[in-house]
Amino acid sequence: MENFTFHNPTRIIFGRDTESSVGSEVRKFSARILLHYGQGSAEKSGLLDRVRAALSAAGVTFEELGGVVPNPRLSLVHEGIRLCREKELTFILSVGGGSVIDSAKAIALGVPYDGDVWDFYSSGGRPKDVLPTGVVLTIPAAGSESSPSTVITKTEGALKRGFGSGLLRPRFAILNPELTYSLPPYQTACGAADITAHIMERYFTPTRDVDFTDRLCEATFRSIVYNVPKALDDPNDYSARANIMWAGSVAHNDLLGTGRAGDWASHGIEHEISGIYDVAHGAGLATVFPAWMKFVVSKDVDRFAQFACRVFDVEMHHFNPMETALGGIAALENFYRRIGMPVRLSEMDIDDSRIEEMARKSTQDDAFTLGQFAKLTRDDVSKILKLAL
Repeated sequence: MENFTFHNPTRIIFGRDTESSVGSEVRKFSARILLHYGQGSAEKSGLLDRVRAALSAAGVTFEELGGVVPNPRLSLVHEGIRLCREKELTFILSVGGGSVIDSAKAIALGVPYDGDVWDFYSSGGRPKDVLPTGVVLTIPAAGSESSPSTVITKTEGALKRGFGSGLLRPRFAILNPELTYSLPPYQTACGAADITAHIMERYFTPTRDVDFTDRLCEATFRSIVYNVPKALDDPNDYSARANIMWAGSVAHNDLLGTGRAGDWASHGIEHEISGIYDVAHGAGLATVFPAWMKFVVSKDVDRFAQFACRVFDVEMHHFNPMETALGGIAALENFYRRIGMPVRLSEMDIDDSRIEEMARKSTQDDAFTLGQFAKLTRDDVSKILKLAL
């Protein structure tokens, strides 16, 4: 196990009707805020009206900026930065899922910064200060509600890039599982794929002697495998929705990665897919991860066999651990299929016409490699994308 420092200051407020406390939570930080949200689902459900009423009752004035789309755009981030500066807003409240939260974090980065906020995503500079943010979560998936990460898409060049800083962890996150009842099945499944990917990016590690966090990863993954089909069968199953929502936060709040190196190659590859084709991030990950696993399984067959046995109850073939490992990959694909996810790029009408472009961009023409479990070159990424077809 490696040395680590774990600090997650995001205050989680979990359970039924917890969004009613949003006004008092925000008022602890600011009386003038930006209310940031997506394309209309929070409005249609009545959630935004309840949030507005709670803010007003707490004496919080707010400007609104809606319109966040999946794979959130840099152009709207620029609009949010302009609005916050012009109206002297000092806090950003996100109402939505990971895309809204990521957009809010990008705005929070950009307001106190003299240059273009894209500088952080393109060159990785370190911010000196950011605006504080808070969250009312509606989609369990990205885990952005308590993570230090943000991912933004720049339409020019079809570039989707991430950035992370401890300053970007939201000050609070309100998680009411009831707010997820109305999610379409496809969004529920995409969220599940995103959550499992966050677990696997940490699970498949070159670090040895990490049994404790192995077990945490496995338990979190098994909970998703158990609860997601229940939520798809009965969208109003509070217990299933609650377990999914909390698992999504834990999967990406950095607890599962303590003391171990994460990989993150599959995320890097998928960002090129969704940056070009604008597919749902979870769906893209469901196609990339099995392909990545098939490509790198020989690097540590025992770890893949452990994953197969402990997560999917695949029988251990002691004289042929590779058979066990491949059985686990097949079980993962079957799970994704069962919940309605694609497992091949062709199922999303993606062909091989831009594979070399994606491989080139993901490694900046082999300026660096992707991943820690296995260090991938441009050629490796190309082969994985072809496996994913």
